[in-house]
Amino acid sequence: MPQPTRGMVHIDRALTNISVAYAQSAEMFVADRVFPIVNVQKQSDLYFKYAKEDWLRDEARMRAPGTESAGGMYEIETAEYFCKKYAFHRNITEEDRVNQDQPLNVDQDSVQFITQKLLLKRENLWANQFFTDGVWGTDMVGVDSSPTSGQFLRWDEDGSEPIEDISKGKMHMASLTGFKPNTLVLGAEVYEALRNHDDILSRIVFTQRGIVTADILSALFDVERVVVGWAIQNEANKGASEDTDFLLGKHALLAYSPPSAGLKQPAAGYVFAWTGLMGAAAYGNRILRIPMPQLGMGTERIEGEMAFDLKVVSDDLGYFFQNAVS
Repeated sequence: MPQPTRGMVHIDRALTNISVAYAQSAEMFVADRVFPIVNVQKQSDLYFKYAKEDWLRDEARMRAPGTESAGGMYEIETAEYFCKKYAFHRNITEEDRVNQDQPLNVDQDSVQFITQKLLLKRENLWANQFFTDGVWGTDMVGVDSSPTSGQFLRWDEDGSEPIEDISKGKMHMASLTGFKPNTLVLGAEVYEALRNHDDILSRIVFTQRGIVTADILSALFDVERVVVGWAIQNEANKGASEDTDFLLGKHALLAYSPPSAGLKQPAAGYVFAWTGLMGAAAYGNRILRIPMPQLGMGTERIEGEMAFDLKVVSDDLGYFFQNAVS
């Protein structure tokens, strides 16, 4: 008599206490953590920029009795933002809801899936706008040996000097703007290289536990914060072999970024978030439920939108290290 198969004695069904989904947490992304968020009610508008050179010029003069005081003017120009809308949706049919088994929740899963797509889009745009060469006042290029002007020895090479390189960047920015950079943004691979760099390890050997963290790096580099981009993305088309890597690449950015935007407040960049739309949250994001009867009775579209603009405000408040590791 043949032995009973597994299917005869047990009917497979979904476990109700576990599931697997590669949803990255918000902390993995940097787009809303580096530069101030400016909430705006209108999709586009103007903001004012004061000419830096007028404010840094020494023009006060000694005044003799009965004579005019020295005087001068400062120039003001305008710049424009325009918040573009980015969107992604998933359709949910009546059959999806009726047939789902625990722990599946097609509504919650769809919202999380859509949110992930929007976060990836914003992170990509942030990287293309801010975390690349040709954007900031100074670009330094990492090389594997014998650096010359405009270059530095990559921080995973023997003999490299990341502490000195970053110190030079800070001094350069401060000498041009009067503002000392307070933020260092690192790609994940750059962060790991710095954590294991001999110069850095030798300086923290007597600290608690002797382990390099982002907080220890910020103290060592004398910046208020170190922000690490851990987000990853799959660049392969659907159906092709997965091609996953860190989204921010192997770069570093030294910048001045105030805690919040304000009048006469300089910053390397701003993120303008359009919150004027009905239901929009602080980052210009919202989730919409749209009946789609043309696709079938009970079908509903869950659609996410995010409306924002990423603007370089003061390019001399950014100092970029391209290809900081191999």
